[in-house]
This record gives sequence, C-alpha cells and structure tokens, in this order.
Amino acid sequence: MDADALTDARRAEWARLDELSRARLDGDGVDELIMRYRAASADLAELKTSVGDSPQGAYLSTILVRARLRLTGASDSILTQTGRFFRLQLPAALYRLRWTTLVIAVSFIAIAVGTAAWIAADPALVATLGPPDALQQYADESFTGYYTENSAATFMGMVWSNNAWIAMQCVLFGVTGVWPVYMLVQNAMGLGTAGAVMAAHDKADLMVLYILPHGMLEMTCVFVAAAAGLHVFWAWVAPGHRSRGEALAEEGRALATVALGLVFALFLAGLVEGFITGWALPWPMKIGIGAAALAVFLIYMLVIGGRARRQGETGDLVEYEAGTPRLVVG
Repeated sequence: MDADALTDARRAEWARLDELSRARLDGDGVDELIMRYRAASADLAELKTSVGDSPQGAYLSTILVRARLRLTGASDSILTQTGRFFRLQLPAALYRLRWTTLVIAVSFIAIAVGTAAWIAADPALVATLGPPDALQQYADESFTGYYTENSAATFMGMVWSNNAWIAMQCVLFGVTGVWPVYMLVQNAMGLGTAGAVMAAHDKADLMVLYILPHGMLEMTCVFVAAAAGLHVFWAWVAPGHRSRGEALAEEGRALATVALGLVFALFLAGLVEGFITGWALPWPMKIGIGAAALAVFLIYMLVIGGRARRQGETGDLVEYEAGTPRLVVG
C-alpha cells in the first residue's frame, strides 16, 4: 500500500476528525466523532501493517490521541488537583465530621477530667503512681522541662511526626471500630493521670497553661482523625443502598483526605508547641496564639467546609478519578 496515496485520499476525513476533537459538540457531533475515530483507527492499523512507522502514521496518531482524549476525558493538572483538594475536597470532608468530632471532644475531656479528679482525690491512688520524690520532681521539673529540653525545631519535629502518626492510625485503622476508641481512651486517661499528679502538688493551673497554647489545635486534630476513622467503620456497618465494598471505598477515599490534611494542621500545632509553649512569652499571648491557630482551623472546617458541602462536595474523588458510581433506585 502507498502511504502517500492513502494520506491524500483520507486527508479531508482526518482533518474533519481533528476539527471535531477541538470543537464544542452536540449529540450528532459526538456520533460523527466516534464514527470518524473508528475509521481513522482502521487507517492507522493499515498503515502500521503495510509500511510500519512512517510520518503519515505519526501524524494520524497525533489526531487520534486528541480525539481519544475528547471521548474519554483527561485528568486535571497537578496544580488544578491541588487547588481543588484544599478548596473543596478537604474542607468538605472535614465538615462532614463536625458533630462526631464534637461528641468525641466532650467525651475525651470528660474522661480526662474524671480520671484526674478520681486519682487526685485519693492520696493512696496518687502514691501508686510512683515514689513521692519522683512525683515531686515530675511536678516541679519534668513536666515543664519536656517543652524546653530540646531545641525548638527538634522538639517541633518530634511532636509533629508523633501526632501525625497517631492521627493517621485513627483514620487508617478506623474500619476496626476499636482502634480510634482505644487511642482516645488511652490518651485521655494518660492526660488525666498527669493532671492528677500536678493537682496533688498544687500545680494544676501550670499544667493547663502549658497545654492550652498547642493543645487546643493538636487535640482537635486528633478528635477529627478519630471521627474520620469511626465514619469509615460506620460505612462498613451500615452501607445503605451501597454494597459494603462500595461504601468502604467511597468513605475511605473521602476520609483519607482528612489524614493528609491533618498533617498540615498538626504541623501548625507543632510550630506552636515547639516555638511558643515552652518559651519566654506572656501566657495571655501564648494562649492567644493557640486560640488563633484553632480559629483558623475551625473556620476552614466549618465555614469553608460548609460552603463546599452546599456545592455538593463530599470529599471523595471526582468521577473521572473514582469511576462512575453504580446507580440505585430510591
């Protein structure tokens, strides 16, 4: 077969296919695009079979690629995807968790305060926590020294990586329904025990001052992570019209974005803990900085997230990335 002869004979048809792949199409235009795409594909196959690689084949391949992208779609650029993630997907996913996060926060505080009050009210229980001199040293030196024994940058990196790992565990292992609850109860009781030691030595106010600046945002992030994990678990327990596999996939995609987003929020909390909490600033300023960091997160979660939800966002991937969902009646 003569490649030049085939090109001359089909040039107008290929040009029409290229035109259709660039134009706005109605139903008839799409039908014509599909028909001409099939015909041009047959022409390319014939060229490949007869003459192998050729300039004519490369030209036709370029037209077919453009037409294929028009038919099947193409993913957005990385900048567009990143903008969509932070503007729509992440805040929408966070907004879905608002009430569960509130319930978890109230429960955590109740367990921590209850544990501290229970132990501090009984000197015998306090005594079981360690020798009196060790507990005195903890209240006088170790608790506050923890925040300044390393350089600010090193300490920030340590607490950031540790808290990010806790948050990711809550999300990723949330499908068990047990792990987030275990992590929360364990940390609440640990915080309550530390509070009991500080209260027994009349330094409960000092503990509150040291925890508040970074703890407001840090603990909120952990509560959000636990809420995300429990939502994944509930999707498995009560999938609704979806199969359990579909429900887990949808919730997992939507709420795994939360784990990634919390890495950035916990980085901010780590900055406050590393560079603000333990250093020589007035306490009202320290607590004010921590409150401002929390306010930024809550505005992002509730205001921007609420707006994204009203636009129909769920936090899941777009249909091109996740696949077309199975439609059900009702």
